[in-house]
Amino acid sequence: MTPRGTAATGAEVVDRALAASRADGCVVLVTETSRLDLRWAGGTLTTNGAHRGRSVTVVSVSGESVGVRGASSYDDLEGLVRESERAAAESSPAEDAGPLVAGPADDAFAAPADVATPDVLAGFARSLGERFSAARGDGLRLYGYATHEVATTWLGSSTGLRLRHSEPTGYVEMTGKDGRPGGSSWVGQSTRDWSDVDVGALDAELRRRLAWGARAVELPPGRYETLLPPSAVSDLMVSAYWRMSGRHAAEGRSVFSRPGGGTRVGERLGPPGLRMWSDPHHSPLGVTPFVTTAASSSLTSVFDNGLALPATDWVADGVLSALLETRATARERGVPVTPYVHNLLLDGGGTATTDEMVARTARGLLLTCLWYIREVDPQTLLVTGLTRDGVYLVESGEVVGAVNNFRFNDSPVGLLARVVEAGRTERTLPREMSDYFTWTAMPTLRVADFHMSSVSPAS
Repeated sequence: MTPRGTAATGAEVVDRALAASRADGCVVLVTETSRLDLRWAGGTLTTNGAHRGRSVTVVSVSGESVGVRGASSYDDLEGLVRESERAAAESSPAEDAGPLVAGPADDAFAAPADVATPDVLAGFARSLGERFSAARGDGLRLYGYATHEVATTWLGSSTGLRLRHSEPTGYVEMTGKDGRPGGSSWVGQSTRDWSDVDVGALDAELRRRLAWGARAVELPPGRYETLLPPSAVSDLMVSAYWRMSGRHAAEGRSVFSRPGGGTRVGERLGPPGLRMWSDPHHSPLGVTPFVTTAASSSLTSVFDNGLALPATDWVADGVLSALLETRATARERGVPVTPYVHNLLLDGGGTATTDEMVARTARGLLLTCLWYIREVDPQTLLVTGLTRDGVYLVESGEVVGAVNNFRFNDSPVGLLARVVEAGRTERTLPREMSDYFTWTAMPTLRVADFHMSSVSPAS
């Protein structure tokens, strides 16, 4: 036990829990987080806070059965281990049972947690204050949220595996309002260290979009040629990625199921040149490079904890090339192991900016972002949701006004087949998924007939 008054490091917690284990196999996951938050409303800072958190998860294996228990403190590690062992003893054999991952001991495993310090947001906060003053003078109101979190994870197992990873994650969302009905727009950006966040540029983009709304245009529901900017594309593609379970596809339960049996791997989903992939080592979108999961699901397996994550093409040259496969589902169907990676990139080979795509639009809609996306039909991955904070009418290559918001009904997978142009891929922030899935890079997509199913009163 750690002496009273001495804080245990994550590595020590892992080793103590493993030493207490009596199971056939054991995996221990420890995560410590530190987070800084800023909130503002009406051009005034309303909240700032610092938060610390910790969690420990013990996975005990008894034969082919598994028990998982977690806690938010290190106070009774032995009790937590015993609880997970009892759970394993009382459980039926696990469908995903298999050998635990064996592997190396990380040289940095014993290092303490990295911590988010207030200085990381100091420059951002100063610049934000300057924007507040300018906005008040111009009759604008600014709202938003900024967060910076550092999560340090230690993973150890009875096989000798000892891994550590520290991941900083930050993002900012800013909304500007000018007092007109529907006069609202949004911008967002992800970041590692805030050195690349230009508050002035974000504010300028908000002002540009608000100026577009000086003219209001009412349009009916229908199918419109639509420019979906990177943020909107990322929300839709993440929705599709989370449904790419190879197991569900093989069982006929998803949009990736082949009629008559099997999966759609090898089938064309989009235009030639289209690529969608994940890569844990991609710069600047790198994420934890090994499996860390506290529960088995259709996408992950606790038996895979510590498995090194490869770069994987999900769609290559427009063709579905892989689905999410754990070692268990890969063994079952004789396919490669392609685990879940917590980033996603899409590229269609284009180089045009959004503005350049607007300039060659005869008539269509330009969106800002999507919101409240919900699945309607898993067999087609039909989703519904709302446009938000700015829908703009483009005519003869220029934005000519702001349009009413819509509810949309469309399928992210079906949409890929209707892409007529892809712009330049750039790092972006999903609007709805930002709390759960930050690291994305997407292009603006031109879709010939995006389905706006009804007018929405949302602003």
